[in-house]
Amino acid sequence: MTRQPAEIGADIRTDIPCRLDRLRWSRFHSLVVVALGITWILDGLEVTLAGAVAGALKESPSLQFSNLEIGLASSAYLAGAVLGALLFGWLTDRLGRRLLFFVTLAVYALATAGTALSWDIWSFAVFRFLTGAGIGGEYTAINSTIQELIPARYRGWSDLTINGTFWVGAAMGAAGSIVLLDAAVFGADWGWRICFLIGAVLALPILLMRMWIPESPRWLITHGRIAEAEAVVRDIERHGHVDTDAPRTTLHIRRRTHVNLREVAHVLFRLHRQRALVGLTLMAAQAFFYNAIFFTYALVLTDFYTVPAASVGWYILPFAAGNVLGPLLLGRLFDTIGRRPMIAGTFILSGVLLAISGWLFRDGLLTSQTQTVAWTVIFFFASAAASSAYLTVSETFPLEIRALAIAAFYSIGTGIGGVAAPFIFGALIETGSRDSVFAGYLFGAALMTFAGLVQAKWGVAAERRPLEEVARPLSARENS
Repeated sequence: MTRQPAEIGADIRTDIPCRLDRLRWSRFHSLVVVALGITWILDGLEVTLAGAVAGALKESPSLQFSNLEIGLASSAYLAGAVLGALLFGWLTDRLGRRLLFFVTLAVYALATAGTALSWDIWSFAVFRFLTGAGIGGEYTAINSTIQELIPARYRGWSDLTINGTFWVGAAMGAAGSIVLLDAAVFGADWGWRICFLIGAVLALPILLMRMWIPESPRWLITHGRIAEAEAVVRDIERHGHVDTDAPRTTLHIRRRTHVNLREVAHVLFRLHRQRALVGLTLMAAQAFFYNAIFFTYALVLTDFYTVPAASVGWYILPFAAGNVLGPLLLGRLFDTIGRRPMIAGTFILSGVLLAISGWLFRDGLLTSQTQTVAWTVIFFFASAAASSAYLTVSETFPLEIRALAIAAFYSIGTGIGGVAAPFIFGALIETGSRDSVFAGYLFGAALMTFAGLVQAKWGVAAERRPLEEVARPLSARENS
């Protein structure tokens, strides 16, 4: 049984985390995946549109961006995601998961609508920055909520699959761009604006869908709101099935309202320093790998293979399909074979394949079609690897700082590996030298391989284990 504490600092003994993990998959979990996981579809839509409209932005009568300006706008989006993740991650741990996943989606919707109204490079970059801030905040609020609501036996597969839906959004953006960027249909200066307005329109029904998602019971119990947590879990249990053979344990914690930044630093840089280094390495490597290549995907096709800007979407579709199928087909292996071998393997294989395809690109042995096939195969594995990086940082740190930990590693990793990547690759492509672009590919390949080796040696075997066992809550006392 669970009892309500009288005040801050009072002891709480609860079986709520165990009861959440004893649940079998139900309609409730499907609703959580759809209502919250759709964030990645929006992000995929945003990133794809930003890449697909690159040619249209260069040809726009009102903007006429250069490759460097397109790279700058992409970097602004990523910088916004970094700062937004940190701010909203901190607020998510203090104010709750549920409140913040409404706030962050509203920020995203307003900012992407503003992007459609941009009039020059600076207004475009500012709105892209704010759009990124909304998406970065979504990552922290959504990842922490999903981790805390999904039973342990499904956590790896569901997390990878949800992150993989980024590429459903990418496919939507690619398909939409084929029509919207056709100058004969909407004109040279309206198609790209409509592309961004689509994201704002899609956000509105998602806000309504989230009304049915409760606050995380795990967050509620650490803040002493036991009656609310009990009500949430009982409602889930009424509509689902419980695995009666699973062990039933209780968690003994002391109620607290928040964790100060000094304690956060102690956890990340002393108590769990090794985990922090692994998470940072994985996040930085995948951030550079993805952002360098995907934000400049259209530029490679248009500048080196003379693909018309309006046709780029056709090349993104198979690429997106490979990225969706990777986590979907490989995801269950992360729960069965285990985190360490699967994360290490997908990172290393992605790096090796990129180096090989980069060599073929440098020597002119690829066409636009075979280049797309090569990228599709590479990112079948890289998509699972990138998703597993988010899984790692969201399940290997204590409950009280989970959102902030996700934000910190997403932000630092993206800051190190992602923010400058589109700008750097934009500059490399601007040179027109295949050797220069190949050098960039080799660097990305080396980062992925190194990250895989780090994971193989120091990664945490978190598969099928309760969150409280993987990372003991900071407020936990003895368990009984």
